Amino acid sequence: MSRTSPTAEYSANDITHLEGLEAVRKRPGMYIGSTDSRGLVHLFYEIFDNSVDEALAGYCTRVDVTFHEDGSVEVADNGRGIPVDVNKKTGKTGLELCLTELHAGGKFGGKAFAVSGGLHGVGASVTNALSSRMDARVRREGKLHLMSFQRGTPGVFAGNTPGDKFTKKSGLKTEGKVPVTETGTAIRFWPDMDIFLPDAVIDTQLVRERLQRTAFLVPGLECVLHLPGEETETFLYKGGLSDMVEFIATGAPIGKAPIFFMGEGEFSENVPVVDSDGASKMQEVSRHVDVEVALIPTTGYDGEVRTFVNIVSTPLGGTHQKGFEAGLLKWVRENATLKAKDEPPKIDDALEGLYVVVSVKFPEPQFEGQTKEILGTKAIQVIVRDVVFDGLTAWGLSRGNGQASKTWVEKVVNAARIRLQAREQRDTQRRKTAIEGGNNLPAKLVDCREREGSELLIVEGDSALGSARAGRYASHQALLPIRGKILNTRKASLKQILENTECAAIIQCVGGGSGKEFTIDAMRYERLILLSDSDPDGAGHINPLLITLFWQMMRPVVETGRLYVAIPPLHHIKTKGRNAEEFFTFTQDEMVEKVAELEKAGITVVKPIQRFKGLGEMSAQELRVTTLDPSMRRLRRVTVEDAVLADGMVELLMGASVEPRRDYIMENRVDVDV
Repeated sequence: MSRTSPTAEYSANDITHLEGLEAVRKRPGMYIGSTDSRGLVHLFYEIFDNSVDEALAGYCTRVDVTFHEDGSVEVADNGRGIPVDVNKKTGKTGLELCLTELHAGGKFGGKAFAVSGGLHGVGASVTNALSSRMDARVRREGKLHLMSFQRGTPGVFAGNTPGDKFTKKSGLKTEGKVPVTETGTAIRFWPDMDIFLPDAVIDTQLVRERLQRTAFLVPGLECVLHLPGEETETFLYKGGLSDMVEFIATGAPIGKAPIFFMGEGEFSENVPVVDSDGASKMQEVSRHVDVEVALIPTTGYDGEVRTFVNIVSTPLGGTHQKGFEAGLLKWVRENATLKAKDEPPKIDDALEGLYVVVSVKFPEPQFEGQTKEILGTKAIQVIVRDVVFDGLTAWGLSRGNGQASKTWVEKVVNAARIRLQAREQRDTQRRKTAIEGGNNLPAKLVDCREREGSELLIVEGDSALGSARAGRYASHQALLPIRGKILNTRKASLKQILENTECAAIIQCVGGGSGKEFTIDAMRYERLILLSDSDPDGAGHINPLLITLFWQMMRPVVETGRLYVAIPPLHHIKTKGRNAEEFFTFTQDEMVEKVAELEKAGITVVKPIQRFKGLGEMSAQELRVTTLDPSMRRLRRVTVEDAVLADGMVELLMGASVEPRRDYIMENRVDVDV
């Protein structure tokens, strides 16, 4: 069995060279983006933009767009007319060269067109390549010149439809005379529907919007739309960008609207230049840039930014939009009065309620892609930034605009504050969700083994935790130590509560959530016990704060009677003798009464009587017997009335109002000798 060499299957004969417009028909998406309706309307844009370039050059005052019933589209202008003389290098007329060769046109050297949106020189030829027929009529030098094409190939049709017999033939046909002063170009094309999707159509509404937008951007240019069976529409505006921004803006303007300013700049770049011998070499050239900006700040929240380069829309922005945003933000920040907690405004804050049109014009802009949706010329960003900053500064300082400038900047600052608040709320909600999820319990929690009959003891201080840990019933008693006085939740925000380590730990350990979303059935323990010292600091301060936390964040715990306060003893009484005993009392009166009772019975009491300064002074055995043992301990259930009282006391003693607190202190003061 013979084996063929792998290289024999791939030779030079397998390499295809697509000449001229063949590449366009083979890969149309590379030139018009797609072969659906969006790509189909792009064929019209390329022809229409060439007429508009004539207007930008100052030679065209009217463009007529006509949709014929046979599916063809015609664009006619009164510009100079595409040149019909013979190009010395190619031997072809200027008209044939423009319509049949890629990258051929009068927009590369900068002589015929100072600025142009048709940068790449492929637009008209691409439309020609993707049309089953194209007819070109040029009025120039007192003559009417005609030329037809079939899918980009010049020739002659026997009739007036794409299906008529076609004969390949290069060259112009002259038909009659016209006045020397009557010039212009008319291009009529029939899209080749073998290229496009079956349901592709040219959306006439997009065409209408394109004509109106162009009339805004080229003041004085009359754009006329002719649709079958409809009245002719004419778009003509003399106010330029000011008319445009007024047209798109909604809502109440801030100050006198619109704001309009213009500026200019220069930059240099290295570009390839073709010399007289046809050789290309890099050369540094200077570019002049014209910038126009019109904007209307409003009291609303909606806004829109539209940007253009040589009147070509750049819906995805680019360096000119970045420059506008940088200049706007710089002006806002330099005029803003910020408070200590404020963040500097961001561009989204500055754009809130703002309607803007930015237009730049300069030779040979660098776009990203043939569809020209993004401007890539980097030098434009700095130029536009400076024009915008200087323009807004001059506007704000001009007579009658001071208050409007101040109002606008204050609105931007307020938008930044609202954004910051929204971010904090999102962060708080994320933290709340994380805490309430209970997936990661605090490391300091000493949990129990069983859930039935379980109780969580919230212990004051790490010192008390040692005794409680040794003396607890590990099967059903869990311990959570807290450090000192917790946050006053009576006057704290949700964000502050969730960011507080002690409060967050309690909520997380209890389980069930917080606030209105708290679910009693989701609690991890059957009862909760507050275990603090019996002194004024513990019983009089820490416990009310804890009860307030539960009342504010986990109210059902109180309402269902599942919150308790442990009552640890204050005194430890010991007796002498062979049958020495010990007793624990919980109040001063109880201690005095017990000592008197023992002494009356002839029992000697060890003095001085030990008084516990805190839970940390009790041994594990003492704490177990007096406070942890269910059969011996004293617990007081916290009722709704207790919670309301504690909540009110916290507000009285730690709230913002001073007068009630002073009255309370004066009424309950104790006279002392100094």
